[in-house]
Amino acid sequence: MAQQLHERIQSSSMDMKLDALKDLANSSRDITFAQEFINLDGISLLTQMVESGTERYQKLQKIMKPCFGDLLSFTLTAFVELMDHGIVSWDTFSVAFIKKIASYVCKAAMDTAVLQRSLAILESMVLNSQDLYQKVAQEITIGQLIPHLQGTDQDIQTYTIAVINALFLKAPEEKRQEMAHILAQKQLRSIILSNVIRSNKPINDEMAHQLYVLQVLTFNLLEDRMMTKMDPQDQAQRDIIFELRRIAFDVECDSNNSGSIEKRKSMYTRDYKKLGFINHVNPAVDFTQIPPGMLALDNMLYFARHHQDAYIRIVLENSSREDKHECPFGRSSIELTKMLCEILKVGELPSENCHDFHPMFFTHDRSFEEFFCICIQLLNKTWKEMRATSEDFNKVRATLLIETPHLARRKIMELIKQQRLNRLCEGTCFRKISSRRRQDKFWYCRLSPNHKVLHYGDLEESPQGEVPHDSLQDKLPVADIKAVVTGKDCPHMKEKGALKQNKELLELAFSVLYESDEYLNFIAPDKHEYCVWTDGLNALLGKEMTSEFTRSDMDTLLNMEMKLRLLDLENIQIPEVPPPIPKEPSNYDFVYDCN
Repeated sequence: MAQQLHERIQSSSMDMKLDALKDLANSSRDITFAQEFINLDGISLLTQMVESGTERYQKLQKIMKPCFGDLLSFTLTAFVELMDHGIVSWDTFSVAFIKKIASYVCKAAMDTAVLQRSLAILESMVLNSQDLYQKVAQEITIGQLIPHLQGTDQDIQTYTIAVINALFLKAPEEKRQEMAHILAQKQLRSIILSNVIRSNKPINDEMAHQLYVLQVLTFNLLEDRMMTKMDPQDQAQRDIIFELRRIAFDVECDSNNSGSIEKRKSMYTRDYKKLGFINHVNPAVDFTQIPPGMLALDNMLYFARHHQDAYIRIVLENSSREDKHECPFGRSSIELTKMLCEILKVGELPSENCHDFHPMFFTHDRSFEEFFCICIQLLNKTWKEMRATSEDFNKVRATLLIETPHLARRKIMELIKQQRLNRLCEGTCFRKISSRRRQDKFWYCRLSPNHKVLHYGDLEESPQGEVPHDSLQDKLPVADIKAVVTGKDCPHMKEKGALKQNKELLELAFSVLYESDEYLNFIAPDKHEYCVWTDGLNALLGKEMTSEFTRSDMDTLLNMEMKLRLLDLENIQIPEVPPPIPKEPSNYDFVYDCN
């Protein structure tokens, strides 16, 4: 087959070439075929077709535009599939090929499939070769990528953000700050917020992952400040502390001639105590701990300048409280900055499987500082409500994590989602409902481990345990699922006599719509399985899980998280496995009968 397709894609007949490239795009997913085709120098043939052959195709574009788009699309699809096997190094491609791929991305109007494949190729080039990163960076600019985010195709938007992330990740350290400045100038966050996050379409997992990667890479620009200790002898750094004092107490720095040295020292010490620093004599020492280092002082100054009223109120409120109940602003700010660095993974490389992005990140170019400003006010409020003392600081910190929903709920929802998908992978035995037969008939359905296919088939009897995938004769690709409907909207509930048979079935019925008007109909064995399956199917489609079990699990896990965080567990090692259940007592004489 590899030999035949190798010959057919070089045919002078456009129709034969098109059919051959279509077959090649499909066959290239198979690694055995891919190896054979690559051994025939097939990759070089495809790149030559892209470099030189497209000029010939473009002459035909005016008279057969759809054919041109399909030819190029199938060529690039085959190339992407072959390269994904990791057999050929990315370093082998010419500048001419890179320029051609980049030109498809930079064109104002380009076939959607061609644009998608071109973006995927550029991303892989940048991620897999430092040399290719430099060449790609010379061919495309952020300004040329931005328009692709302003369309409505989420796949194109996802690949565009992926290319931006790849360029960001591979850029030398000295260029990352410059690139971040360009992204801010181009209002990238605002464009993503308007066209992606606030669009009517649900955000799928791949898009959520790319948004998370962009968030992590941006926050990682703060690592240098986070790991920089304050130099107590640096006058410019000490001036920041003087500025915090000036804004809080509306005082100017005393001149050298005003009052005695001892009097001025006493005034500074008093004010630094009110500001909540640990070291009242020399607060600069407080910022020698890394992390959070100078990043904490940056946050404090941002809060004091951009939220001045709230800053003054917090400082003055705590100045008037009893010493044991004051919420020390300085210490709180340092600990809070450290906590935010941990939560937002500052300094860590992005995880390949994480989708945990925060929408607020895209609402402000100084999002980390704004996170801090919100949380420091929330911490102060929580401190007052708990009537906390300095010994309760860790409990207040733990409570703050729970009271910030977008930091706790998202992680718990991801945990619930994984549980639902794991249950679908285990599978469930469903009962067939028929008014003509009294004898029960069964069928089994389970999700493949890679979450891409539903395997299902009939059974003679109810199984004991899981049913293997290979014994289930029918398959439904998840990509083909259009929608999930429930209750009276299900086709098998609309059939004559279905509702009369058992109205309770309505609460357990759901159907999967695929293709145009085909359905896979389910009757769950109980309410729990109904919720598990409808939640899991909605999660696969990128939709919200809305069952009552999800709400109950969320409440339970949030409550448990709160109680665990409030426990005094400092310096106590938590075991990885639960302790063994103790043996039963020899007698129950200690039991008291209340009657």
